[in-house]
Amino acid sequence: MADSVPVRCPTCRRENAFTPPTFPCACGAPLTLPVLRGGVPIEILHRTWEASWVEVRCEVCGRQDAWPAPESGCACGTVVRVPITPVPAAPLVPDGPAGELPGPDTATRPQPAPRPAVGPPPERPAFHPVTIRTARDCITAAAQYLKWLGFSDVARAQERTAAGVDLRGTGVVAQVDPTTRATALRDIECVWLNGLSDSAVPVSFSLAGYARDARSRADELHVPLFVMDLTGTPQPVNDAADELISNGGRPPG
Repeated sequence: MADSVPVRCPTCRRENAFTPPTFPCACGAPLTLPVLRGGVPIEILHRTWEASWVEVRCEVCGRQDAWPAPESGCACGTVVRVPITPVPAAPLVPDGPAGELPGPDTATRPQPAPRPAVGPPPERPAFHPVTIRTARDCITAAAQYLKWLGFSDVARAQERTAAGVDLRGTGVVAQVDPTTRATALRDIECVWLNGLSDSAVPVSFSLAGYARDARSRADELHVPLFVMDLTGTPQPVNDAADELISNGGRPPG
């Protein structure tokens, strides 16, 4: 668990202990929001979609994503947004002399396992994302992506089922989680069961990533997982998602 930091309420001046939230990065590593020690919290008087997200870079894989902005509540009723450390610019690494060995810092720093670069088939046109501002935009962006993959008749379910299916098409069912919590194990199992009953590929899209047990279960069940950023561009999380990108709406072979 991350260490708590003191956050002073701007209304009553009470100092509250705040523990920064931790989210699962797409690479699987835990990502704790880097709260700025000594930063001045901002009272939330009016919520906007843009202000509810912060850019944070994963220290393990270097991926930069938008995450829910950390908030802290006080006993007096004031809710504040806790500032985080700004994302530093990616350093430029100069080429060293030929044959030069990496320094000790480079040698000991943990390196993520490289993911194979899996892109769309050459005949597939470029994907045009849908900017996400609302929960409805998340579902629209996921539908557009599935159509881009080849599931041309994907449509939004008229009413979300109890099992959480948001999109259906020939050979595919999909669940879209637009919340600010990590998608849970039960959600993965539900969409898998729906795919099993419909003889369709079950696909999951999430805005805030996946709980560790949900990610493990999806790998076991071969459920493609995607995370979405606010640009509306889904990114594959596991091997099943990479395979879906390669095969699209066509049967593998």
